[in-house]
Amino acid sequence: MALIILDRDGVIHEDSDSYIRSLADWHPIAGSIEAIAQLSVAGHQIAVATNQSGLGRGYFDLDDLEAIHSQLCDRVEQHGGVIAGIFYCPHRPEENCNCRKPRTGLLKAIEAELQQPVRNAFFVGDSMKDLQAAVASGARPILVTTGKGAKTLAQLNKGEGDLPAPDSVPVMPDLAAAAQYILAQG
Repeated sequence: MALIILDRDGVIHEDSDSYIRSLADWHPIAGSIEAIAQLSVAGHQIAVATNQSGLGRGYFDLDDLEAIHSQLCDRVEQHGGVIAGIFYCPHRPEENCNCRKPRTGLLKAIEAELQQPVRNAFFVGDSMKDLQAAVASGARPILVTTGKGAKTLAQLNKGEGDLPAPDSVPVMPDLAAAAQYILAQG
């Protein structure tokens, strides 16, 4: 069972500069729930790795975050899939923690809890921080152009982000297309 890591905001559901603060703000991107279920049904173990500084900033509380994650898991289960774990960093950037992407603390936690190597796992994200965390941990980054992805693609095209080979990062329009790409890899 291969591990697949997904960022949350901008990959699974619509992102917002005002933060996803409650279930009322949570709107899945078309095809994303089905894509997660499809990957799960195909035998992949799905983990979500997400920076959630809104928690540390007091924009929402743990109950709000858990309600969103419960809804996400329930929707995936309705399509026959399972999310093995949702891992989040609650810290603000200035706290300089090890779990906030692009650092790899969340990925180490995924590896420890799920007993799956992160090295060579696909990591689907929409931000430079996602790609950097993937590369730093030996995962295989995939960029989706939903969420912050178009901005990140422009950064990649300018050579920003200190990635070893920016042109080697597959770019997909959304999670549904990324899932098809992953499944085609065998």
